[in-house]
Amino acid sequence: MSQQAGLVRGLGLFAAMSINIANIIGTGVFLKARIMTCNVETPWAVLGVWVAAGLLVTAGALSFAELGASMPKAGGEFVFLTEAYGRRTGFLYGWMYLLIGRGASLAAQAVSSAIFLNIVSGGAIAQAGGLQVTAIAALALATLVNCLSVSTVGRFATTLTVVKSVIVAGMGLCVFLLARGDWGHFAMSGAAGACEGVSAAQRGGLGGFGAAMLGALWGFHGWANLAPMVGEVRDPQRNIPRAFFGAVVVVGALYLLANASYFWALTPEEVASVPLSSSVATVAITKLLGPAAAGLMAIGMLISSLGALQAGAASGARVPYAMARDGMFFSMFGKVAESTSAPVRSAILVGAWSALLALSGNYDKLTDYAIFGNWMFFGLTVASLFVFRRRQGAEARPYSVPGFPVVPALFLLITAYLLINTLITSPLSSGIGLAMIALGLPMYEYFSRRKA
Repeated sequence: MSQQAGLVRGLGLFAAMSINIANIIGTGVFLKARIMTCNVETPWAVLGVWVAAGLLVTAGALSFAELGASMPKAGGEFVFLTEAYGRRTGFLYGWMYLLIGRGASLAAQAVSSAIFLNIVSGGAIAQAGGLQVTAIAALALATLVNCLSVSTVGRFATTLTVVKSVIVAGMGLCVFLLARGDWGHFAMSGAAGACEGVSAAQRGGLGGFGAAMLGALWGFHGWANLAPMVGEVRDPQRNIPRAFFGAVVVVGALYLLANASYFWALTPEEVASVPLSSSVATVAITKLLGPAAAGLMAIGMLISSLGALQAGAASGARVPYAMARDGMFFSMFGKVAESTSAPVRSAILVGAWSALLALSGNYDKLTDYAIFGNWMFFGLTVASLFVFRRRQGAEARPYSVPGFPVVPALFLLITAYLLINTLITSPLSSGIGLAMIALGLPMYEYFSRRKA
């Protein structure tokens, strides 16, 4: 390990965009259509929520692109928030990111990978009580890959991005071309569906819309995960904005295709009645090709989940690394391997903590923690644009958000609504998230005194 050596700029435009796409396309597009139908009831409303989430994420991505192009350093939001608000806010972001923002999301992706592998094995893994062990093994594999050089990680992400995009597009096109669907399904409602595990507060009205937005935002989860790696992007002022925007556009188009195909093949009531142990994608493909297709769909979802896990672990390792280099975390995590220039110790830390969280095995709870924690700081990060603009005035920037200040202001208003709605409809999950973030305050005092 080398203390002085740092990260290298080994990611070109396509590799950077691929890392973001691989981060985004995970399990949400396969698993969240059921609960979103329960939330807003009609197919057009579900598709509208996906569009709204895509526009919100686009506004956030454009804002992050300005920040990343202006401050292309490892750590992303940790750097932006520290520069804008001071070390305490930056540290609390890093603490949240390690504990729930990245830790819980990696754990959720590992758990979903184990579920899909269990389907492929015909239930043998669950019968042997090995779901948690399988999830931990998936995290170990992702951590191992991210101990390699960043250029190797980029090539790996590019390959997985192509495969995952083909899986999502192929599934949607196959359903549209081969299934005996009906456009009349789009005029129906899923209000009478079983909606297993969905509370009354999350069905219909503004509460239902807010809950559905959280589901769609989990589908887009990962849109900001290039930010911690901007210090490794070549020609950052040019490539970072293109990578952020291009990833969201590609994924948004794929998601609309996939979700429209679900409602073409199934009625909204059938979608809302899919059990928690399955997925809408599996039911739709099974209706098209028969029971044998369930295993085939599970393989596709397994590849997608593993790809998101690998890409998420790559960005996750950069935040503890940046904090340690800044003197706000244990110094051992601020070192890189001499042979690969990868933050190996930081990658192992993130993988180990995520494995501990994965022992819970509760996919939906883990995603709730991750979404709530991340979006608190997404709002603060986008708000930092106004801080920097006020400080720097009309100073030229490598890239500027189109439509400033309207675009970031709309992002902040919608983000505030989503967070307040989550506090009302899911007080336990959001309360736990806030408590875990608050634990970072005494840790900040400890590290700030050490640094002094």
